[in-house]
Amino acid sequence: MKNLLRYDKHAEWQSFIHYSSFFIKQYDMKKQIITLMCATALLSSCHIYKAYDRPEDITAAGLYRDTTAVNDTLAADTSNFGNLPWRKVFTDPQLQALIEQALTNNPDLRSAALNVKKAEAALMSARLAYAPTLALSPQGTVSSWDKGKATQTYSLPVTASWQIDLFGQILNPKRAAKVSLKQTQFYEQAVQTQVIANVANMYYTLLMLDRQLQITEETAEILKKNVETVEAMKDAGIYNTTSAGVEQTRAAYAQVLASLPNMRQSIRETENALCLMLHQPAQSIKRSALEEQHLPTEFSAGVPIQLLSNRPDVKAAEMALAASYYDTNSARAAFYPQITINGSAGWTNSAGSAIINPAKLLASAVGSLTQPLFYRGANIARLKQAKAQEEQSKIQFQNALLNAGNEVSNALYQYQMTTEKAVSRDIQVNSARKAAEDTKELFNLGTSTYLEVLSAEQSYLSAQISEVSDTFDRMQAVISLYQALGGGREK
Repeated sequence: MKNLLRYDKHAEWQSFIHYSSFFIKQYDMKKQIITLMCATALLSSCHIYKAYDRPEDITAAGLYRDTTAVNDTLAADTSNFGNLPWRKVFTDPQLQALIEQALTNNPDLRSAALNVKKAEAALMSARLAYAPTLALSPQGTVSSWDKGKATQTYSLPVTASWQIDLFGQILNPKRAAKVSLKQTQFYEQAVQTQVIANVANMYYTLLMLDRQLQITEETAEILKKNVETVEAMKDAGIYNTTSAGVEQTRAAYAQVLASLPNMRQSIRETENALCLMLHQPAQSIKRSALEEQHLPTEFSAGVPIQLLSNRPDVKAAEMALAASYYDTNSARAAFYPQITINGSAGWTNSAGSAIINPAKLLASAVGSLTQPLFYRGANIARLKQAKAQEEQSKIQFQNALLNAGNEVSNALYQYQMTTEKAVSRDIQVNSARKAAEDTKELFNLGTSTYLEVLSAEQSYLSAQISEVSDTFDRMQAVISLYQALGGGREK
């Protein structure tokens, strides 16, 4: 009995070699059969292996206007304004701190980062599709016939399944997952540039409102003194000053005072909106002054083709096109055979009707080929859908290019116009200031009327407010151009 139960290591090793050889021979034979059956199909399936190339009818020529004009701000060279780090564009320390806070806490940017992680996991899964699947599936049975002695059988097999990718059924989904990851990464960059631009715009809006509020408050103080002066002149009977003059002066003062609450409300609402972008409760925003800001004044937008490499939203649109291209290839690959090899190896004491003790090594291998014949039109419908989606992605990519060029053109022209306007506005402000001062002196001398003084003061106030707005528009044009050229891609 002891001899019967003795474990013969040499015999077991011989069995392992025998079954391994059997497995290899079976695999070689099936491989030859598969090769012969698929040779013809391979000749007609070259397209499903082709990597994505940008369509020839996608063009970046003429995306923005007047690139060679003498007086155009745009210079067509390789030094692109959009390549500057955002800290070199926005040098205000307070603004830099706000941008850094937004890049850390902004919910849209955090959500985009999570989408990148999801895409990375999907790519890992697609890459592992090349590896065989392995599973350990132990089984045990206890049986008894007519209350006889129970017999115990067991097996400890390791099963494996491996799909041979001869027709791109695995390759194209992997490529699609790879470009989808790039798409989410570019989208994250696009969100980042948008966040930086929005924070800068809101910050400069606050500075503009602060300056307009300051000007209006200073004007209100001047008008208050004017009211006091006119009242004193009326009481003294100087220059035929009437009650009507006093009331008109007081009305002008009240009108300016009435505009102050709206300005303060705008400041508060802008602060709250900026806090929301920073993902923090509404609170006061620490900031500097408008006149302390220094933004770049000379730009190079680069040649139009550079938008393909700088604009993250454009690159994301192209990666969406590439993903659609590989989806179409996957739909084509569904028409070709799917080849799978299944194998198992393990120990078992069950040899059909007999029970062997100790257990013996059992190995098996099966190759299968599945050729789609009639799937009720599902494969055809999937291919048509994939082609339509690819065409849509192509249209969206071209539209993204046109939109990028449009934004660059608008931002450049806005900056050019605000620059030209600044010269005239400076003349207007200086003239209005001089007119207000001179009119007030003449009024004090009795050679001018109170109506002339009021008109001059209101013109000066309006000119100052417009000058501040023009300054903000010019700053906004710089931000828009920086964003349009893909600036702020790096943290």
